[in-house]
Amino acid sequence: MSERDVAAKADEVREALAERESVLIAFSGGVDSSVVAALAHEALGDDAVACTAKSETLPDAELDDARRVAEEIGIEHLTVEFSELDNPDFVANDDDRCYHCRTMRLGRMYEAARDRGIEAVCDGTNASDPGEGHRPGLRAVEELEVLSPLLAHDITKEEVRAIADDYDLSVADKPSMACLSSRIPTGLEVTEERLSRVERAETILRTWGFEQFRVRDHDGLARIEVAPEELDRALDTDFVRAARDHLKDAGFDHVTLDLHGYRTGSVSPAAEAGTDADAGDDDLLVDDVFAQDYPMRK
Repeated sequence: MSERDVAAKADEVREALAERESVLIAFSGGVDSSVVAALAHEALGDDAVACTAKSETLPDAELDDARRVAEEIGIEHLTVEFSELDNPDFVANDDDRCYHCRTMRLGRMYEAARDRGIEAVCDGTNASDPGEGHRPGLRAVEELEVLSPLLAHDITKEEVRAIADDYDLSVADKPSMACLSSRIPTGLEVTEERLSRVERAETILRTWGFEQFRVRDHDGLARIEVAPEELDRALDTDFVRAARDHLKDAGFDHVTLDLHGYRTGSVSPAAEAGTDADAGDDDLLVDDVFAQDYPMRK
């Protein structure tokens, strides 16, 4: 990947967007949608609008980030609301949960676009996404005919981050952050109680400065995943005590640490699990270190 190639692809996206009368970007505040928003704003000015759909599966911290990044870009930012929990197919949490979620979320984007007289809806799907295993949400993008300019111009995740660097976006190195329902194992119903306690649990990891993490909700058992390079910090006795007490207060019965570290799709279908596709149900995934009592550090 050369800087010239990336710059040429970014130019192509800007030129394609400039041919549109107006666009609404499905905007999470992550690096992909932020790059699309920055390119669209440069191409169309006030005729480009970023829109974030607020629901029970979106952490408040992510909505705050989206607002901040939209201001950083200088693009108008809309917020619409909906509830995935109104859809029993989503609540059932089968293999197509992301399809149901994305269909509803993008449906609200189209409603917002129609209300504003906006011609097209864009999203941040990039050229690396289709090759990342079980991705039912991409089917919704195709069925609804959402524009995916990064995908259309073969811009990979690595190249997205390079473009974000060129725009000096604060989210250029931001780790991917899937919605809260991804923390609930497939087949276990998605409920407001489970989503709420996951969000409260992840707040403490964010507060302690962890960068790549998840708290998986196994029906009352919290399984903490952090990036392998952060595992030593997760075993710090002060953090252990704080995590145990905070997560118990959030409504979990047991608190565990996954010794494999953070892995995408680790509670989803095997095809989505990726790095641990060979791990069986009997593998030791967790060590209940947070159930122990640790002496106070002196």
